[in-house]
Amino acid sequence: MFWFPLALSAAFFTAASDALTKAYLRPLGTLKMAVGRVVAPVLFLLPLILVQNWPQLDITFWKTVAVLLPLETLALILYMEALRVSPLSLTVPFLAFTPAFMILTGSLILGEELDIKGMLGIFMIVAGSYSLHLEGLKSGIWAPFAAVIHERGSVLMLAVAFLYSITSVLGKLAIMHSNPFFFAAFYFIVHGLFAGTVLSVFFRVYPWQVIRESPKGVLWVGTAQTAMVICHMLAISMAPAAYMIAVKRLSVLFGVLMGCLFFREENLLGRLFGAGLMVAGVFLIVCHHDMPG
Repeated sequence: MFWFPLALSAAFFTAASDALTKAYLRPLGTLKMAVGRVVAPVLFLLPLILVQNWPQLDITFWKTVAVLLPLETLALILYMEALRVSPLSLTVPFLAFTPAFMILTGSLILGEELDIKGMLGIFMIVAGSYSLHLEGLKSGIWAPFAAVIHERGSVLMLAVAFLYSITSVLGKLAIMHSNPFFFAAFYFIVHGLFAGTVLSVFFRVYPWQVIRESPKGVLWVGTAQTAMVICHMLAISMAPAAYMIAVKRLSVLFGVLMGCLFFREENLLGRLFGAGLMVAGVFLIVCHHDMPG
C-alpha cells in the first residue's frame, strides 16, 4: 500500500501548485502565469529524463504527442485564467468533470453503455457543483446553477475539464507506446518547451521575464510541480492506474482547503461538501471504468 501515500502526496502537490501559482504569479497576468507554470518544472525534471533508459518510441507515440501539445497548451491558458479570475474553491473542483465528460463521450462516440455506477458518478459530480453555491438557494432552486454560469473561472475550468477528457485518452495512448515513468517526465519537459515557445513567439511573453519578475514564484511552483510528477510516477508504477488517479483527484479537496485557509475564501464547509460529492463521483467512475488520469 506504499502507493497510497505517494498518490495522496501527488494530490497535495497538485493543489499546492495551484495555490502557489495563484499567490505568486497571478499579479503577472494570465500568460505569464502560464509560462511560469510550465517552464518552472523543466530544469528540475531534466536530470530525471537524462538518467532514464528511453523506451523505443514509434510513430504513434510521436503523432500522439504532436496532437497533445496544442490541446494541452490551450487548456493551460484557460486553466491559468480560471485561477486568476476566480477563487480556488470555485474553480479546481470542476476538474472533477473530466471523467464525467469521458464516460459521456465514450457513450456518444463509441457507443459504450452507461451503467448504474457511471450514471450515479455523473449525478454526484453535478450535484457537487450545485452544492458549491448552496448559499444562493434563497434566490431560488435554480440559483446555484446560475451562479456556476456567472462565475467565469468555473466556466473556464469546465472547458479545461473537457479538454482534459480528450488529452487523458491521448495520454493513455502515448503511455501504451512508451511507459508511465518515462512519459510523465518526458511530457512535462516537452510541453514546457512547446508552450513556452508558443507564448514567446505569438504573445511575446518570455520565460526570463517571468523568472526576473517572480523568481520566488517560479522556484516554488517548479518545486511543487516536480514533486507532483515524481510522486505520480512512483505511485502509478506500483498500483492500478484507476485507483491511483482516483486518490490523486483528492487534490480537489486540498484545493478548496487551501483556498479558504490561504486566500480567505468563504463558505468552507459548503464548498468542502460540494467538492467531496464531486470526488465521490469521480471514485465511482474512475475505479469502475479504469480511466486514465
